[in-house]
Amino acid sequence: MTGFPGFWADAFPTATVVPDADVLNLDAAAHDLVIHAMCLHSANDPVGQLVQCRRALMADGLCLVAMLGGQTLVELRQALGAAEIAVTDGLSPRVAPMAEIRDLGALLQRAGFALPVADSTPRTVSYRSVLHLMRDLRAMGEANPLDARQKNFSKRDLFAEAARIYEDIFTLPDGTVRATFEMIFLTGWAPDASQQKPLRPGSALTRLADVLNTTELGADAKPVRGTEDQRR
Repeated sequence: MTGFPGFWADAFPTATVVPDADVLNLDAAAHDLVIHAMCLHSANDPVGQLVQCRRALMADGLCLVAMLGGQTLVELRQALGAAEIAVTDGLSPRVAPMAEIRDLGALLQRAGFALPVADSTPRTVSYRSVLHLMRDLRAMGEANPLDARQKNFSKRDLFAEAARIYEDIFTLPDGTVRATFEMIFLTGWAPDASQQKPLRPGSALTRLADVLNTTELGADAKPVRGTEDQRR
């Protein structure tokens, strides 16, 4: 799944490339790998998208998701918010909210995936100016997608003030300005009986203290019976 099907079709000519849409054109149980590339963060129904991906997987198939996370464009969000309060005495959503990594693992579980994993890689990118950053966002297709965004023209003073605040706070030593992009990667497997499963609590046959050759202490700070004798 991608918002740029032409790019992916050229890179992977034998793959099934599905354009980004609310209802994905995927056959059930037909794929051993599904990649959701850089569009889940702007989906109207992220859980629904993941459920569709899981249904498209064969048993023990893998879903990989690459998306932007909640720390993305924190600098621009701060500068635009402060500028709008100063210029208009109000506040409106100008940078789309994005999910935090702590919530995304639960999202995979809600969609029915097994062995869910969420990982985050923040990247700092430098731009010659705030204007260059905004042009890049528009070229990336990452302008504000919110239906509740401001529809009327904004005052020129607003963006001038936002650029001033941004440059005052986030200018790097070389004169460029920084922008944060948090890349989040999710992996989840279609459930299958062959997959490893966690043991029932209390059913382990080996103590961690034995592996580490140390003494296990109980709630009363006294050695647990057996571990101290083994050390002797």
